[in-house]
Amino acid sequence: MTPNLSALPSDLIPLAEKQWDRLSPLLESVKQHWPASRYNELLTVSIGSDFVVDQLARHPEWGASLCNAEQLDQNQSLNGYKTLVQEALKQVTDEPSLLSVLRLLRQQSMVRLIWRDLTRKATMQQTVLELSWMADALIDGALEVLYQQACDRWGTPMHVCETTGEKQQQRMVVLGMGKLGAHELNLSSDIDLIFTFPEKGETEGAKRTLENQEFFIRLGQKLIHALDTMNGEGFVFRVDMRLRPFGSASPLALSFAAMEHYYQDQGREWERYAMIKARVVAGDKEQGAQLMAMLKPFVYRKYLDYGAFESLREMKEMINREVRRKGMELNVKLGPGGIREVEFIAQAFQLIRGGRDSRLQQRELLTILPLLPELSDVTPEAVEELIAAYIFLRNIEHAIQAIADKQTQELPTDDLGKARLAFSMGFDSWQQCSEQLKYHREIVRAHFEEVIAPSSTESDDQEQQEEGNWLALWNGHLDEAESLAFISDKYSDDPEAALKLISELRDSRTVQVLQPGGVERLKRVLPVLLEEVSQVENPTQTLNRIMLLIHAILRRSAYLVLLHENPAALQQLVKLCSSSAWFADQLAKKPVLLDELIDPRTLYAPTDKAALANELRQQLLRIPEDDIEQLMEALRYFKSAHLLRVAAADITGVLPLMKVSDYLTWLAEVIISSVLDIAWRLMLEKHGCPMKTAGVPADPDFIVLGYGKLGGIELSYGSDLDLVFIHDCETDLMTDGAKPIANAVFFTRLGQRMIHILNTFTAGGQLYEVDMRLRPSGNSGLLVSSLKAFGEYQNNSAWTWEHQALVRARVIAGASGLSGDFNNLRQTILAKPRDLEVLQKEVADMRQKMRTHLGSSSQDVEDGLFNLKQDEGGIVDIEFLVQYLVLAHADKHPALCTYSDNIRILEVLQAEGLLPEHDAVTLQEAYKRYRAVGHRLALQERSKAMNDVEMAELRAAVTHIWKRFIKVDEPQS
Repeated sequence: MTPNLSALPSDLIPLAEKQWDRLSPLLESVKQHWPASRYNELLTVSIGSDFVVDQLARHPEWGASLCNAEQLDQNQSLNGYKTLVQEALKQVTDEPSLLSVLRLLRQQSMVRLIWRDLTRKATMQQTVLELSWMADALIDGALEVLYQQACDRWGTPMHVCETTGEKQQQRMVVLGMGKLGAHELNLSSDIDLIFTFPEKGETEGAKRTLENQEFFIRLGQKLIHALDTMNGEGFVFRVDMRLRPFGSASPLALSFAAMEHYYQDQGREWERYAMIKARVVAGDKEQGAQLMAMLKPFVYRKYLDYGAFESLREMKEMINREVRRKGMELNVKLGPGGIREVEFIAQAFQLIRGGRDSRLQQRELLTILPLLPELSDVTPEAVEELIAAYIFLRNIEHAIQAIADKQTQELPTDDLGKARLAFSMGFDSWQQCSEQLKYHREIVRAHFEEVIAPSSTESDDQEQQEEGNWLALWNGHLDEAESLAFISDKYSDDPEAALKLISELRDSRTVQVLQPGGVERLKRVLPVLLEEVSQVENPTQTLNRIMLLIHAILRRSAYLVLLHENPAALQQLVKLCSSSAWFADQLAKKPVLLDELIDPRTLYAPTDKAALANELRQQLLRIPEDDIEQLMEALRYFKSAHLLRVAAADITGVLPLMKVSDYLTWLAEVIISSVLDIAWRLMLEKHGCPMKTAGVPADPDFIVLGYGKLGGIELSYGSDLDLVFIHDCETDLMTDGAKPIANAVFFTRLGQRMIHILNTFTAGGQLYEVDMRLRPSGNSGLLVSSLKAFGEYQNNSAWTWEHQALVRARVIAGASGLSGDFNNLRQTILAKPRDLEVLQKEVADMRQKMRTHLGSSSQDVEDGLFNLKQDEGGIVDIEFLVQYLVLAHADKHPALCTYSDNIRILEVLQAEGLLPEHDAVTLQEAYKRYRAVGHRLALQERSKAMNDVEMAELRAAVTHIWKRFIKVDEPQS
């Protein structure tokens, strides 16, 4: 049956025809069973959801269930979802089948839920409730299967009761936070989870016992994998674990005692806000109830807690900064007058009065709002408006997400997207829909501003006096002598220069044309800033650096407010700019990074690689997959923010040199891995999957090699990335997509796309400068080589210097199986027997060529300068010597191929008896000292040329060792 399309807006008719064509197999299967009304419903759904059309086109057999009136016309219960999941899980035989069953059940349930939502057979409240029930059932069902598998593999976790001595079996408790906890899940939510367990102990029944915590960490990892992993059948839920105590830096699962201790001693205000909606969604419900009772005093204080207004105000301002930074004004959740502001209004009163009034100790927002007139000065009319606005905003959020099952709340900007959204919301035109949305958002914003009013700050008398003095100077109320006398007391190192910097700012064109509001913001922050700068050891130099930032943010005065409202951030700014010109330059180029200064706990506490990877993954999950520009900006902000953090920790001595390089290397690795994921997904969407062999898809059989400093785990602040791309697929096969291309072309384009994402300059700058010249045949070679071709080149055509480079090569990202194959190949090549005389000469010749072209000039030498990297006795001498020793002896000492970093290779050389202990220690200390000085010079934005006297002793020692091992006649330098 073909529906009547004439009633549709004209711009939707081509879409409807296209969708109907795609659904022809489904329509054929149900033509004897569906009433006419069902076809009209399908038309509505097909316009509102590409996801549903995709699923029904892929699974026309689902039409049979859609013939059942009860399936679409009646609500489903929690027990109904549990029964569906339990029946489906009977098909599970192993972990892959678990992933498949969960995904198919989720997709089929989502088809039903979206259908009912778009046709308004279900209210918004019923939709979010059923979505949450579905999530509960899927999480609990998956956990039960995985728990049994884990017990079979690692033993059953037990705890011995201290009072009775009885053994008690331990089960995981899964807390659902946010919308899941409140039974308010939207059509494409991620789920915020916390994993916990009752008591410590160890497993029983396996050959090797595990601590309970380790058992539950592994179980949690399995559960995340089962739910979150994207495969050909999609995903179940995106999982976010950052709301657990200590966030990404903590173990994945904590005991009840650890949870209670954390929230009592270290829980922060935003965590109280988060815990309002916490609910046990899976696992041991009885034990979970005990945990929630333990945590209740943290969430709901016994006294009236008006500090919650300030906390929520700060949280909202953080969100506002994120909205401004990412340009998210069109976001119906986070933007002005959005869903989050309605939630904040309700939760402010829950935090303030919830400890005294148990009626407020509920999770669902629509049960809290009607209580407010009785408990506050919010009027019944305001509550009605807020409820209406909230329902409208949630419906429009669902309509946005229904289109592609993507986690987005962004309003469309294209005409077709607007027309589809308006149609799904029941409007005749986008203008009508937009006007109604604007009406609701303005109401929400007005009520939010009334309830959570902006704060005011007051200064004490001394601060006011200091502020008055600085403003008198700024406003020109002091004559020249008075100005100089005042500034000399503050900036004694160079008062004339300091006064000139302040005058230049005041008289600058930018300040002269500032709007009155901007001028007032500048006047509020400037006295505090100038006074703070005057307290450091190098005030004028620091002021010069900070003025670059002030000039950069004058037209974006929100950053001035940030500094004024966050004294701690201002103090960190001054402290770090005093120590590093590089730090000041980074902030001047990217003022958005000022946000990172607000919380010293994160600023000076860089995390490990796993936490970095998780943080980046969670950030990217919040961006539409097809918004490449926003993904690129998110990657750049992530890199810049963490670069700033490690620099702060480096400057203040929190991190030693080796840890700084580790962190910078980890940062590059997680970014490269994410870039590969993005590029791979984009290529798959366009061309399908390449074939490893006929009929066998790649998975992905592609790796990224890091050479040089990246391979050697020695990255510095301005390091570029030496990369090589390798694949392991038959080059003459084709991809399996709608637009198939040859494997070789696929991988070349994959590499090109990765380089584009890394190399391109955007508003957020460049991620990394990529150097691909170390690939086989350099710039004249293929961008991506097969592993076979790479091996043949290395064995038959590579120069000695290319084998030297291979010493520092390692896999950075990609397929684990291919990684192992590469490591075996690398070992084989490095361990080839070599003529030592020839090897010494080729290493020495290449080293001399580099000194000639890259080392200090004759004038530099006369001036007593030493190039840390390239001059005799410097960094490259140590690197070349290590590489020579590996190539010379790896055939008889395979342990030399284990590591790619110089420090650990030197340790192996000593352990294998190839290098005396004194020499190994000397070279290690020299190498670390050179790199530490190089880091300092980079942070001060100075070249690597320094006074020769400072390093003369180390340089001589390195040169002496070099000449003992490289016994050839070198040209005179």
